[in-house]
Amino acid sequence: MTIDAHAIARAVAACPDVAALSGGVVGEVATYLPGDRVTGVRETPDGVEIRIAARWGLPLPLIDEQVRQAVRPLVGAVEVLVVVDDIELRPVPVALLAV
Repeated sequence: MTIDAHAIARAVAACPDVAALSGGVVGEVATYLPGDRVTGVRETPDGVEIRIAARWGLPLPLIDEQVRQAVRPLVGAVEVLVVVDDIELRPVPVALLAV
């Protein structure tokens, strides 16, 4: 199976509870293309691995399902592994910081 890493990355980035794609601990999760690199998307022998930084709020299993549904039309019935590497907290409004 050959994946369209750019299309998958766009679909994942469009998920409302995904803050960003993540390359893993040392940036090892990526698809390498001629003159290009797509961080956070990697083809595996069984399917696709996607690594993200999630937004705080929604339970992680629901974010996982959100990502899977977003990429399902692009990858078909292959296994999709979603790994949450980080959680991005929402910024505190400046008015709340003033004491």
